[in-house]
Amino acid sequence: MPERTTCVVIGGGPAGMVVGLLLARAGVDVTVLEKHGDFLRDFRGDTVHPSTLRLLDELGLGERFAALPQSRLDEVAFPLPDGRQIVIADFRRLKVRHPYIAMVPQWDLLNLLAEAGADEPTFTLRMRAEVTELIRAEGRVRGVRYRTADGTTAELHADLTVACDGRWSLARDQAELPVREFPVPIDAWWFRLPREPDDEPAGLTPRAAQGRFAVVIPREGYLQIAYIARKGVDARLRAEGVEQFRRNVAELAPDFAGRVDAIASMDEVKHLDVRLNRLDRWHAAGLLCLGDAAHAMSPVGGVGINLAIQDAVAAATLLAEPLRRGAVTEADLAAVRSRRLLPTILVQRLQHFLHRNLVAPIVEGRRAGPPRPVLAVLRRIPAVSLGPAYLIGVGVRPEHAPPFARRPPTAMNGGDE
Repeated sequence: MPERTTCVVIGGGPAGMVVGLLLARAGVDVTVLEKHGDFLRDFRGDTVHPSTLRLLDELGLGERFAALPQSRLDEVAFPLPDGRQIVIADFRRLKVRHPYIAMVPQWDLLNLLAEAGADEPTFTLRMRAEVTELIRAEGRVRGVRYRTADGTTAELHADLTVACDGRWSLARDQAELPVREFPVPIDAWWFRLPREPDDEPAGLTPRAAQGRFAVVIPREGYLQIAYIARKGVDARLRAEGVEQFRRNVAELAPDFAGRVDAIASMDEVKHLDVRLNRLDRWHAAGLLCLGDAAHAMSPVGGVGINLAIQDAVAAATLLAEPLRRGAVTEADLAAVRSRRLLPTILVQRLQHFLHRNLVAPIVEGRRAGPPRPVLAVLRRIPAVSLGPAYLIGVGVRPEHAPPFARRPPTAMNGGDE
């Protein structure tokens, strides 16, 4: 016999876990299906922005989050040839409770959300449950078929299916929702290097040279590196082998030359096929797409996870009451896109501008850093760094937790501190 829930969420990433938790706190029966057996995957979006930190406070999870191992980014700075740095985004200038970006392994954040969900009687999380097909009837999506760990197939019927299954969304494809792709000149390759005591503790520092650049993110006990180069060169990089890749990194960041041997093989260098796209419609009857399933973002600015979480909060806020009534209409689903479309478009236009005017000239070998006029303005007027900090850290139209989802602070043991 097929099972039934009010809302099924495909994917246990940040958007899926947040929308599931918030709907459960509204009393909606919600089931999140995650195909993996745990959340342990490297180089996912590990940035938790000031607006998300505020959301965790509103959900009563701020103190529990603060207890997780983490590092903090206070600024984004670009090194100059004379050894100085130009601060591009200074989060310390933000007038918010948490004026920094917290760097936390995404699995820790997802485990925290899963624990909070387990406290809600209407929340169910199923691991090793891989969605294989949408169930359709009478012109609507009516739920999903999924494969369990032992290979059997089950059905879960639902009033609403929420697709949070990423940029390669199966649900989006099966619903035949057309995707608008935008040109992207770069791909990214992620890897780790050992962290040393004199490394910059709280800054996100790009390193640029003609034809490539890297972004260095300080983490607890190691450095997370994004190596950025022209799209389509992954096969060449892997054919050249790890020795050449080490030389590339050492030429780009000479201060890392003594530790590039930590890259044991190209298997430790994870390729990200960078996409920038957006659905014209985020929904079909009975189905809603959120996060990367609705709009894949470039890693430039690190805003993808923040936008996905904001989508989830808006969706839960707008859909909780219709779901409680058992009457979610297409107009209700369209309202989510209407609320989140402006922030999505503005961020994607900003990323497209940065691709064209900052990133492409570097990876095409036409320039080795930001345009000189930009550096001159930032050098003469440091307060300009507030604007990029706000766009990255807070964003356009940040969402607040709805009243039904708010809770007082709780410590890790469930009690008050």
